[in-house]
Amino acid sequence: MGSLPLSTSELPVSTSRVWSSPTLLCTPLMGTTVDQMLIEMRKAKEIGADLVEIRLDCLRTFSPPQDLQILIKQSPLPTLITYRPVWEGGQYEGDETKRQDALRLAMQLGANYIDVELEVAHEFNNSIHGKKPENFKVIVSSHNFQNTPSMETVGNLVARIQATGADIVKIATTALDITDVARIFQITVHSQIPIIGIVMGERGLISRLLSPKFGGYLTYGALETVGISAPGQPTAKDLLDLYNFRLIRPDTKVYGIIGKPVGHSKSPLLFNAAFKSVGLNAVYVHFLVDDVEKFFKTYSSPDFAAGCSCTIPHKEAALKCMDEIDPIAKKIGAINNIVRRPDGTLTAFNTDYIGAISAIEDGLRELNGANPAFGSPLAGKLFVVLGAGGAGKSLAYGAKQKGARVIVANRTYERAKELADKVDGQAMTLSEVENFHPEEGMVLANTTSVGMKPKIDETPISKHALKHYCLVFDAIYTPKDTRLLREAKEFGCLVVYGTEMLIRQGFEQYKNFTGLPAPEELFRELMARHA
Repeated sequence: MGSLPLSTSELPVSTSRVWSSPTLLCTPLMGTTVDQMLIEMRKAKEIGADLVEIRLDCLRTFSPPQDLQILIKQSPLPTLITYRPVWEGGQYEGDETKRQDALRLAMQLGANYIDVELEVAHEFNNSIHGKKPENFKVIVSSHNFQNTPSMETVGNLVARIQATGADIVKIATTALDITDVARIFQITVHSQIPIIGIVMGERGLISRLLSPKFGGYLTYGALETVGISAPGQPTAKDLLDLYNFRLIRPDTKVYGIIGKPVGHSKSPLLFNAAFKSVGLNAVYVHFLVDDVEKFFKTYSSPDFAAGCSCTIPHKEAALKCMDEIDPIAKKIGAINNIVRRPDGTLTAFNTDYIGAISAIEDGLRELNGANPAFGSPLAGKLFVVLGAGGAGKSLAYGAKQKGARVIVANRTYERAKELADKVDGQAMTLSEVENFHPEEGMVLANTTSVGMKPKIDETPISKHALKHYCLVFDAIYTPKDTRLLREAKEFGCLVVYGTEMLIRQGFEQYKNFTGLPAPEELFRELMARHA
């Protein structure tokens, strides 16, 4: 089954299993009427789902004999029937006997799967003993909405579920930290019977995306973001189109972006399309990480977190986890690109400064009609950097390297001073920038998060202060057209978008990850389409 994301305290054991098949994609139907569910079924088929989960507890009115006949017989896809009670996170509050009667009737009418809760599984399985149709399977499920227990506890839970006579084991836990998912991966990959292992919540997203890598029987993908049946569930369309779900195998290398927040990042869009375009057996996912050191200790195999992009707030904290740091990244004191070598060691780079500075240089050349052969147009320019975090360090160092005179402005003066001293620059607070205009034609680079979605009406500097700049760059790329850039354009400033930095630093990361030149046209086309 390939390498496992083992923590340093765990030893690999045999990954052989007695069954093997591609992971199925199941789309839950959340319609409140039978007619709505029939429409949803057809949509699920069009998207490319393998089966549908009919959530009977979502129906406002339900007449079992009539409605089940319609739903099962008219479904264009195999059916999984779930009638979830409130005590297991569902909506059904009625009589338990009637609920189980409906599930038994669904079996008789030709449903392919029934999902029944562990608490009543013995009773239910005993009641259908000897009556199960061929190719019909019972999923016995357990949901934990509080946390993800220890390996031993989860292992015991699997044994309890198997003992009920389950054909398929389903365990859904909740991620308090992304490293919780490793325990469910371990359980899934070593299971001797078909298993569905899901970790709910945004921190558990990778449990759903990477189910095919670890041999999960199926994973769930919603029809729409508004029709999500469990916390952290992706859409079926994203699974198939964004993450290339059908191409993920046990030996697929896993790359991703580490950050908090991280869901807004467009990096998976770029890298997964690039991997697919050249036939690389790799997938790139979102890693919502709270503790970067814990993350790398837990996920330590060469094919898991084989390469990572690193964003706010981990660009500096990740430094202490590295075995080797590129000299330029070490000088900047921040990293955004991590490569895991075949021996498991981690090497870090900073590609932010290359992406941002080259974009700003090209902007200035366009403005002044300068020839690239004449050196950097930043030489001698007054370059004002807002923010002294990881991206601020990259811009300040890059500008200094190109001969600019650097000003660092930060909310706290001490941090501004610390960075300014490293680049022989000048420090000030953000409020002081408002009245700072010793000369015209300065360059402004915002690396703060002020103006980032959802707070799109904010700006780090007042509109009137922008008239002294010839070029304004904003590292934010969601939204692309920030308030800062919109107001800069009103004064006739040339603007450089954060998307340009994202694209260019992405070229460098792709090269570091794969050893191949980046598909530049593809990156630009995707960013333009999804801006």
